Amino acid sequence: MEVPPASASAMAARTVIIDHGSGFLKAGTAGWNEPQMVFPNIVNYLPCKENPGPSYARRRVSLGIDICHPDTFSYPIERGRILNWEGVQYLWSFVLENHKREHEVPPVIITETPLREPADRKKMLEAGGNALSEFSLVADPVELLHVPSVLLADQLQMSLYASGLLTGVVVDSGYGLTRVQPFHQGRPLPASGKTLEFAGQDLSAYLLKSLFKEDCDRRSLFQLETVAITQMNKCYVPQNLGEALDFRERQKSGLDESNTYQLPDGSRVELTPMQRVAPEMFFSPQVFEQPGPSIPRAIVESVESCETSLRPLLVSHVMACGGNTLYPGFTKRLLGELMGDGVSSTKATVWAGSNRNFSVWLGASVVAHLSTYQSEWMSQEEYGEHRRM
Repeated sequence: MEVPPASASAMAARTVIIDHGSGFLKAGTAGWNEPQMVFPNIVNYLPCKENPGPSYARRRVSLGIDICHPDTFSYPIERGRILNWEGVQYLWSFVLENHKREHEVPPVIITETPLREPADRKKMLEAGGNALSEFSLVADPVELLHVPSVLLADQLQMSLYASGLLTGVVVDSGYGLTRVQPFHQGRPLPASGKTLEFAGQDLSAYLLKSLFKEDCDRRSLFQLETVAITQMNKCYVPQNLGEALDFRERQKSGLDESNTYQLPDGSRVELTPMQRVAPEMFFSPQVFEQPGPSIPRAIVESVESCETSLRPLLVSHVMACGGNTLYPGFTKRLLGELMGDGVSSTKATVWAGSNRNFSVWLGASVVAHLSTYQSEWMSQEEYGEHRRM
């Protein structure tokens, strides 16, 4: 789709970006410094008069967790895989409804889910046409959400653009997945990426089980809130696990206010040393019975799979992004372990922006204004032509 410069500028100014991760959906208009909408990737299904039971027929889908029916919520995307297309489309429709301008539906950039199930690929291929072969989950929004044009954006590539760099290693650790991908001149280096299926939800599960033990219930709103607040306010990455545990053990003789926590119901508990340093999971997964490798090890293996001549440049531009990288001590520990691994004679450098939990969204906001991406957009008319082929 060829777009004249003036038209391209106008389109960029009203483009809506939807970054749909496993844990949260981030959405907003391109050009802002952060998304205007951030909410959990959760839908709930409420029984209706025609169907009071649990079956799918004629149930009402809505956003978030319903406090009156806490057992009915689910995550449409888990570990980067779309499990519930109806839920995904509902969330996208909710976003677009809130971004309409005088009944005009805006152009949309949707970030690409990293892992696709065979059924998703089948949907993509059935759409037909080479242009649609890169759309995976975007074919449906063009038709079902009636957007005028749509662009599918690779999540890791968007994080790269958010950093202002074109060469380096993107390390994205979110709610469902941790991913590592080296880039050179804006393009991913083939066969060098790594995907680790442990991330924020595993840390949450560990805290849920350790805080509530045999009474833990992943459907309990009280327990989920307790875990979320504990993660945000009390957890950190130690620079040395053994030393951190020894330090906490020596403090047991007196009351440590930093170790106590008031639960949402008003009662107080004292966190164990291992609960405080739960984000150690990303550096010592075996301690928490998680599959390896650790994030630093995955970076090293990924860089070592690239051409020798590129390794110094790659390791000197490691970009940390995703919500897990916000834990205090994360980037310092990551840098220390990379330098200790001796992957390159060049000094390792970790780049970490203040809004790195929104890196994917911010990168897509940059792409919305790039004329070089205009040919990547697909209009509703073009989509219709490919459907008829």
